[in-house]
Amino acid sequence: MNWFDLASPWWLLVLLAVAGLIAGYVYMQRRRQNRALKFANLDLLNRVAPKTKNRAQHIPIVLMVLALAVLVVAMAGPQADRKVPRNKATVILVIDVSRSMDATDVSPSRLKAAQEAGKKFADELTEGINLGLVSYAGTATTLVSPTPNRQATKDAIDKLTLDDKTATGEGILAAMTQIKTLNAVLGGDQGAPPAQIVLLSDGKETVPDDPDDPRGAFTAARKAKEERIPVNTISFGTETGTVDLEGDRIPVPVDDESLQRIAQLSGGKFFTASSLEQLNQVYENLQNQIGYETQRGDASRPWLIVGTLLVLAAAVSAVAINRRLP
Repeated sequence: MNWFDLASPWWLLVLLAVAGLIAGYVYMQRRRQNRALKFANLDLLNRVAPKTKNRAQHIPIVLMVLALAVLVVAMAGPQADRKVPRNKATVILVIDVSRSMDATDVSPSRLKAAQEAGKKFADELTEGINLGLVSYAGTATTLVSPTPNRQATKDAIDKLTLDDKTATGEGILAAMTQIKTLNAVLGGDQGAPPAQIVLLSDGKETVPDDPDDPRGAFTAARKAKEERIPVNTISFGTETGTVDLEGDRIPVPVDDESLQRIAQLSGGKFFTASSLEQLNQVYENLQNQIGYETQRGDASRPWLIVGTLLVLAAAVSAVAINRRLP
């Protein structure tokens, strides 16, 4: 803690009074010893100021001084960062439903695991967030516009079905459209709540062929960056995934590189998951990141608790050791 971590640092001047109390106590102890030396009778001197000193008698005053110092700091208003739930925010969950999501390298399948984890994410997301859902394969479909109604999103997740091709850019652009529409309803982008996109996929974009195409994933990510909408990507699956296509086993390994690039271009974060447990952990991390914000606030409560406990300890020790209150 430094000077700038205190709301009212001038309260620290009271520590000068605490220092004066310490000086006065030391002075009184020495004065007592000097008065004892005036006695000529050595037997009486030994009784008044014995050579074997009871150092425990000083414990109550030490505890009291510490308590006063701690309470003075509490009055100065120490500040600290703390996480608080967001009152307003928008999150669009974008889920890849291309045929490769039928791979069973993640039990029971990539899509079914994604559905289970997505519903858990919706349940645990803080209440002040509007959640929407977009699915995409060859095209993107907005299934749920941003809403605080979690059940609507969970019901839509249950109904996800597989389709051909992978148009990642379309999924991102559809999510951005939903965010901008909500912002317009709320009074425009200027006062709009923060928004983020969470995109789960297992493979490379196939439509269009070039991710830098005007409707491509990389172009969409750059637009998201311009709109200050980070795209957090989750690469879901393993390198050994396969799907059955007309009797042939077709390999569908995850494509970490393109998803990592999307996150980088948009200012989001990139995650990988190769099991339902790992996916749940990724969603938990995102929930903590998206659902909470860091605010600077009062942190005097711990100081007040410690100071109060020290006062009580000083009183108890004074009664137990010196048979009187300090």
